[in-house]
Amino acid sequence: MESSLGNLLFVTLGCAKNEVDTDRMRSLLAAGGYREVDSVEDADAVLINTCSFLASATSESIECTLDVADEVAGGVRGARIIMCGCLPSRYGDELAGELPEVAAFVRTDEEDAIVSVVDGVLGVSRPEPAFIPGVKRTVEGAVAYLKISDGCNRFCSFCAIPYIRGRYRSRSAEAIVAEARELLAGGVRELVLIGQDTGIWGKDLPKDTEGPSTLAQLLRAVAAEARPYGAWVRVLYLQPEGMTDELIATIRDVDEVLPYIDIPVQHCNPRILRAMNRTGSAEEFEELFSRLREEIPGMVIRSTALVGFPSETDEEFEELLGFMDRVGFDYTSVFAYSQEEGTAAARLDDQINEETKVERAQAATDLAEALGFAATAAHVGERARVIVDGVEETEDGIELIGHAWFQAPDSDGAVHLDATEAAVGDIVEVEFTDSFCYELVGHVVDEETAK
Repeated sequence: MESSLGNLLFVTLGCAKNEVDTDRMRSLLAAGGYREVDSVEDADAVLINTCSFLASATSESIECTLDVADEVAGGVRGARIIMCGCLPSRYGDELAGELPEVAAFVRTDEEDAIVSVVDGVLGVSRPEPAFIPGVKRTVEGAVAYLKISDGCNRFCSFCAIPYIRGRYRSRSAEAIVAEARELLAGGVRELVLIGQDTGIWGKDLPKDTEGPSTLAQLLRAVAAEARPYGAWVRVLYLQPEGMTDELIATIRDVDEVLPYIDIPVQHCNPRILRAMNRTGSAEEFEELFSRLREEIPGMVIRSTALVGFPSETDEEFEELLGFMDRVGFDYTSVFAYSQEEGTAAARLDDQINEETKVERAQAATDLAEALGFAATAAHVGERARVIVDGVEETEDGIELIGHAWFQAPDSDGAVHLDATEAAVGDIVEVEFTDSFCYELVGHVVDEETAK
């Protein structure tokens, strides 16, 4: 085994955007001479990339850190703990006094200097600066998240993201396309474009910037890179206002861009939406979703519902349920409102009690699952392309696990297949024979793969 400056364990909490940030740090540290390990016992340092989007996520991040500290204390190797990401960004200097177990805190805007941080914590001295790779990714699987922006300008009254991640910042098209090109060459067969608000990508770039300047143009550029590989391009986290004519036409006309839209509406009542510092109404949203389904054959729609917002009445909650039922989302994530410190909504009167919020969240989840399970079952008897994501050992033997084009990876369920000659990363034609919840069962009818 080749020598290294130290062994590092990575722990990632939260969303896909954190996964990308961890991978970026992993790439920088590998280029800087560090090796990744998979246990605390073998680590010289543990990097915990935290989430602080909700109070529950903050608690989980702290509990995880303390659990790692207990493992370190009980072991024979004195691993140092480095906390990264949202928690240090949100609470800053307060954390040092609260968590003496942590050797260093790294905010999201400091992560590009992670090599220097780890060097300092482990006492590594370099004769010259560490090598910085041009494209900072290490993805080995069939799917890769591709972050096109960071931060958010919306300031929804319930959300702390702008205070954690800062103002919206688009990555350059040149950097995004270069990263896409390298990921595809490395075997990735689905690129998932993500950001806090992907629809406004490019609006903050200089007017004289060459190349793509809108999300639709960026999708076409990434699709051109994906085309020789038969790969897919998916985009998540669009806001309703981001669905421009140009974007709709791109999703409809560019084969590599999947007809799958993730639009978190949160609610449908205009009064509640205004209190959330959002726009729209049930009528406007229904018109948008009807148009998407009319113009884009097979359109799949994922959304998000937030229940129990301060002052939400029983009637307004029932209005939301009726809206969800009429639209019939393929997938819906349901959240109960969380009174987040520092947000405008946390200061509102008429906070809903926890029991009511839990009851409403359960009712909305029951409806979302009924609609989602039915949408999944509707694919039984169809044929579709499936990306093979992995191999799993079950009581009945080995099976392949994959996802179809209408399933966002790690979000919408999976496809279970009998073991064949197909390998991870292959795209195979599958006939679906059964479903359970959000899962599908099928068999491979064509093992011609897209490489």
